[in-house]
Amino acid sequence: MKLKFDPNLQFQIDAVNAMTDVFDGQPLSEGDLEIGFKRKDWIFQSELGVGNSLVLDESALLKNVQLAQEANGIERIPSLQGRHFSIEMETGTGKTYVYLRTIFELNKKYGFKKYVIVVPSVAIREGVLKNLDITKEHFLHLYNNVSYDYFVYDSKKVNQ
Repeated sequence: MKLKFDPNLQFQIDAVNAMTDVFDGQPLSEGDLEIGFKRKDWIFQSELGVGNSLVLDESALLKNVQLAQEANGIERIPSLQGRHFSIEMETGTGKTYVYLRTIFELNKKYGFKKYVIVVPSVAIREGVLKNLDITKEHFLHLYNNVSYDYFVYDSKKVNQ
């Protein structure tokens, strides 16, 4: 038996759009290696590599978050408390699918390539891994065979 995923559920599309719209105004990063002039404080870099380059400032992000909140009937926040955003949905509505699809949309719209999915338990981690496995063909079809890889973080294998 093969599971089929419906990419046209409007409430899921709305959730994905609300999240991707937080980064409205972010230019598309086209490749793995880009040469150009950039302000050093725009790039997150450590001994582990280079992170997604976010050029939007706090005020642009806040404006985008507030627009998403207004559009969804959520009370507006007066300020950001960092750059940590979450997708909150009722159980059984497909939130794992939504945040996985959000990852693909963020890649398509803005070129973001690196993500960390944090889960509270081993059971949920295994569920996410299973979702990544069973949705692979669906997302490859939906996003034009985009190449991607995933793994469970292991502090003993930091080079991974």
